[in-house]
Amino acid sequence: MTVAHLLFGGLWAGAVLFVTVSVLPLARRGDLNAAPTEAVAGRLLQLSRASALVLFLTGGYLAGERYTGATLLGTTRGYLVIAMILLWLALAALVEIGTSRLTDSLDDAKVRTGARDSIRLFQAASVVGVALLVIGGVLS
Repeated sequence: MTVAHLLFGGLWAGAVLFVTVSVLPLARRGDLNAAPTEAVAGRLLQLSRASALVLFLTGGYLAGERYTGATLLGTTRGYLVIAMILLWLALAALVEIGTSRLTDSLDDAKVRTGARDSIRLFQAASVVGVALLVIGGVLS
């Protein structure tokens, strides 16, 4: 269960980082048109939702197996688990909102506008994703 949890976490964070450092800069420069940008955004959204679900299920199982209420709320490892839950929620929200902002202007073929409007959200999501990986590494 731990392996699945870490793999999906790495895949999710890696996909967000890829979009942030590779796709959005190309879109901001006008090197991508609407169709590939929309396709990447759609795939990222599918991956994000699937990963969020898998991480919710596997993380809940792992937390239930390893922690009690007292250890979750009274130990450093418990606080890290709670931090991961909050970061998980933040990452899911940032990707959802960022993808929405990216694709909102694609109907008008305004790829640069969508990339400009979403870049900060994806940068924040990338930081959150890396933080999740670091905490996951500490806990495993």
